[in-house]
Amino acid sequence: MTEKEKKNWLNSFKNVLYGMAGHDMARYALKTRGSMEHLFILITMGDLLGIPILPPYYSLRLLPYVVPQISTWKRRMLREKDLTDALA
Repeated sequence: MTEKEKKNWLNSFKNVLYGMAGHDMARYALKTRGSMEHLFILITMGDLLGIPILPPYYSLRLLPYVVPQISTWKRRMLREKDLTDALA
């Protein structure tokens, strides 16, 4: 077995180990982060949908940081939901 084959085998083993252990945790962390961002935007910019939670002063202070995400957030909030969305 040459040195290159050993490195390929070791790299393949690392990828399989990551797939078994780390991939699910990484997906869960990304999903949790997305839901937390979704909740944060809802709390701060909820008055765009008619849900005033925070006073407008704080919403306006946070507006420059949220502007890039508003269009996708509104689309996600107004999308119809069904049972299969909860399973994903």
